Amino acid sequence: MIETAFLITAFATLFVVIDPPGLIPLFIALTPGMSPAQRRAIGGRACIVAIGILTVFGLAGEAVLNFIGISMPAFRIAGGILLFLTALDMLFERRTQRREGQKNEPLHDPSVFPIAIPLIAGPGAIATMILLVGESGPGWAGTVAVHLVMIFVVALAFALFLIAGPLERMLGRIGTIVITRLLGMLLAALSVQFVIDGIRGTGLIG
Repeated sequence: MIETAFLITAFATLFVVIDPPGLIPLFIALTPGMSPAQRRAIGGRACIVAIGILTVFGLAGEAVLNFIGISMPAFRIAGGILLFLTALDMLFERRTQRREGQKNEPLHDPSVFPIAIPLIAGPGAIATMILLVGESGPGWAGTVAVHLVMIFVVALAFALFLIAGPLERMLGRIGTIVITRLLGMLLAALSVQFVIDGIRGTGLIG
């Protein structure tokens, strides 16, 4: 029998790490000018991919990374570098410029990267899944419970994605631009933190 205290701890930990409310402005910044249907599709696809990734790592744990010779610190560093590139796009409007210069091409789809990974299923969320499954005790009941909690948290993120459109209209174009710039800076700082954490995990720095 899974203890209620453990389920509460699992929910609180995953909610803080994934941070569904904090994803709303990022989702708006990464899907500017898109219709509600497009945003709904992107949000749904991102959440499904994120659930799949977190499930794989929750079930297989570090064995997946070890099998292909990748350590968790290396994974953090790679995720940080990729996230930094996205931050540069947001800061310098490269995404907007590409869209305006390629009006006949399909809209940029950020569902897999960077929304699904590393924003939802980032190194922190992956490491948290590995840790929680390890602490869930013997048998499959604890493992299943942890994954159900994770799915619930990601579903909350999707529910919040659905209000992105009204929130963007409330902010207006100028407000959205300002938030995009600010979030670009925050994403840059977050990506650097991922890299620092990864380097610290290698033991190169204290």
